[in-house]
Amino acid sequence: MDNLREIARDGLNELLKAGAGKAACSLTLIDKQELNVDLGEPSLLRTIFDASVNLVAIKDQKKGSTAVNRTDRSALRQAAADVLAIATAAAPDEAHDIAEAQPPAEFSSGGSRPDLDKMYSRMKELLREVGARYPRVVIRQAILDFTRTKKYFLNSNGVDFVTSKGIYRCLVFFCSREGERISSFNITGFSLKDLEQELLDCGSLDTLLRQSTEQITTHPLQGKFTGEVIITPDCLEDLIGFLTGAISDGPFISGTSIYRDKLNRQVAAPLFSLHSRPLDNEICDGYFVTADGYAARNSTIVEKGVLKSFLLSLYGSRKTGRPRAANDGGAYVVDPGETDFSDMVRSVEKGILLARFSGGEPSENGDFAGVAKNSYLIEGGEIKYPLSESMISGNFAELLMNITAVSRERINFGNAILPWISASGVTVSGK
Repeated sequence: MDNLREIARDGLNELLKAGAGKAACSLTLIDKQELNVDLGEPSLLRTIFDASVNLVAIKDQKKGSTAVNRTDRSALRQAAADVLAIATAAAPDEAHDIAEAQPPAEFSSGGSRPDLDKMYSRMKELLREVGARYPRVVIRQAILDFTRTKKYFLNSNGVDFVTSKGIYRCLVFFCSREGERISSFNITGFSLKDLEQELLDCGSLDTLLRQSTEQITTHPLQGKFTGEVIITPDCLEDLIGFLTGAISDGPFISGTSIYRDKLNRQVAAPLFSLHSRPLDNEICDGYFVTADGYAARNSTIVEKGVLKSFLLSLYGSRKTGRPRAANDGGAYVVDPGETDFSDMVRSVEKGILLARFSGGEPSENGDFAGVAKNSYLIEGGEIKYPLSESMISGNFAELLMNITAVSRERINFGNAILPWISASGVTVSGK
């Protein structure tokens, strides 16, 4: 480990010798074992190694950066020269800086090596169980991997962090077929600290496979209505992504964020609380150090509908004069509500269960339009039938304010823990 840290130290020293006033260097090593399934059969087991060095230099308030995949000293010397040349040609910006001194620390989570036999047996078990429970499901592709990541981060202010993480990740891409009829494709994934649990019982996989078989036959929506939407955990990150994107660097620096003056003010219904918890024991796929070199901390973004923090990096904070975030976001946890999912459905007179959304980026004020896929019509408090792809539109900011229920049930995806959320004011258009 000391030799690897010395590579990062060499990179940092080369930056300083090349003329950097402030500098940072990180060495990232990735060792991945990946098991692939194609069309229902294991097809490939491969090992992937990657090493990269990222170098950042600030000189005269100008910043340059680059990444290289060679770690010998001559390559680092050339990369450092290139970074300083980039900085020299850049425009000065007083907001450029590096993380201040913090106590050196080493962080670790997960295992150090994969259980390849268990990976294979769990994948075979998944294929066998899916074939028995859902014979019409076609697993187009499935990937189960174990990724071990080690990172060394140093800067000229004395920051010295080492992080190690080993995590299993699974991704499944599937549809269902009966004769000539085929359902819409769907995809889901989750992260695991170990393989003690059957893959079919992880994340939302079993639910989505069952729904896939139901979606072989869909029905078009007749006409148009504005009603309630129940957003599934798989789809909820679209709504969360709008909110967290709007409180991040880009919109704040440009002055376009609709939340720029909303700190400690209501931005969602009181039923909604959102946290970023990369260090939470229930989040196995989190992180310890931010991209700009700070030890990460858990944070609350929205508490009972009130915006409690922005997601600004060191640069965004210095550029806007607002507080730097405790972390980089992600690892999102939404507090459970007090309503059972079945009761949420019973309360909907007319609406949809939105399981997948396909559309472009929402506008700066939150307007969105796209296609509801793998979704269901709800009418009279009952889930009626799977919908053919239907247009859906509304405003994400308004949906947050119009949340009417949050489910007791939540799905732990390993990198997020999310419930079902019901909100009013979505427009659904059919034929």
